Amino acid sequence: MIKSKSHNIKNLVTAIVVTLFFSCNNDFNEVQKVGVLQNQPIGEAENIDLKYTELEEDTIRLIANLISPKMLDYSNRNFAFNEFPEGIELLIFDDEKNKTTITSNYAIIYSDTDIIDLRGNVIIATHQKDTLFTEQLYYNQKLEWAFTNMPFVFKSLTNNTHGIGFDSNKEFNNFQMLEMGGDFQFDN
Repeated sequence: MIKSKSHNIKNLVTAIVVTLFFSCNNDFNEVQKVGVLQNQPIGEAENIDLKYTELEEDTIRLIANLISPKMLDYSNRNFAFNEFPEGIELLIFDDEKNKTTITSNYAIIYSDTDIIDLRGNVIIATHQKDTLFTEQLYYNQKLEWAFTNMPFVFKSLTNNTHGIGFDSNKEFNNFQMLEMGGDFQFDN
């Protein structure tokens, strides 16, 4: 009888081990899919028309309006960001309701650092008819500071400035350039 119980326990343990062995199927394709899913955006939005407002003494004031055909949300990453693969148009309004328009073919907004990376045919046009043209521009939202190391053209009512490397506050009234002149080729 003891031999029979021992034999039954061995058979039961063997059956469990065999079942576990065959149920653990390490399919490399399935493992790869998990990695791909982690690289996918957590959300997608199309035809965005996002308005940023501020309440001032019982009045709502429009501060900015972000327009884009597509946004990909990667807030599931360790270094979260939003990507605008089809470009953006950003309208910014100052306290006097003057409008500055910013456009680019591509943009990324990094959530943790508040840095915006604009790429491809970047144009910033102010209400004072000042316009900046470049292929890439970074904007630090916390410091309200724009900068690039790429060639740029800055057109104002009084003159046109060509250079490489641009560093400025958001009003363009305090800007510096790294290098004067240079070769330029823009899409338009």
